[in-house]
Amino acid sequence: MTAAALARATVKAEPMQDTAPIRDAATTILVRDAGTDPRVLMGQRGTRAAFMPSKFVFPGGAVDPGDAEVALAGPLAPGCATRLADGPLSPQALAAAAIRELWEETGLMLAAPGRWPAPPPEAWAGFAARGMLPAAQHLNYVFRAITPPGRPRRFDARFFLARAEALAGDPDDFRHAQPELANLQWIPLDAAPRLDLPFITEVVLAELAARLRDGGADGVPFFDNSGTRSEFRRIP
Repeated sequence: MTAAALARATVKAEPMQDTAPIRDAATTILVRDAGTDPRVLMGQRGTRAAFMPSKFVFPGGAVDPGDAEVALAGPLAPGCATRLADGPLSPQALAAAAIRELWEETGLMLAAPGRWPAPPPEAWAGFAARGMLPAAQHLNYVFRAITPPGRPRRFDARFFLARAEALAGDPDDFRHAQPELANLQWIPLDAAPRLDLPFITEVVLAELAARLRDGGADGVPFFDNSGTRSEFRRIP
């Protein structure tokens, strides 16, 4: 289901009580061989995970406070930064979180050599030890989704697209990955929908396929569950 189909199919949810806080989050969609036989990097969450157990997902997670303090090797593209600047967090913090989560969950670095101007936050120690800075210039903001009410955890997730060619290192080297995701693998884009996926990941994959095929529509699709009704719209 593409984002356009989601817009037609979206059901207005009845108001309901929900005390779960909505946390800001960032996700990186890595694509390989985009022009020939596109593959995306995904992993499987554990069976006992509190959020989306056993599902195949892209690397991602909640923004850490230290992400706002991180120097970048290169800035986000102006259009991406403008579209991200609609909340309390800076676009740079969201981009840094996407790159950090990619590193933690896969051991892959979207980075460039650089000197850290100050001691890094603890979560960034691995980056700094290798003399690398996060390279936000390789990220393209492509989707946003807020988890619907009623889930044990809720996130306001921004999805970033990046090409595997921008990685600093071997895209098949997962030796430094933390164990949060299992079965890390490059999955053919046309085969990914056959996996056990969260609903929103199905939507994002369809949107990615359309983007790689014909450039995609203008703006960033946004599945908004921040209120009492589920709504689909685009961030211009």
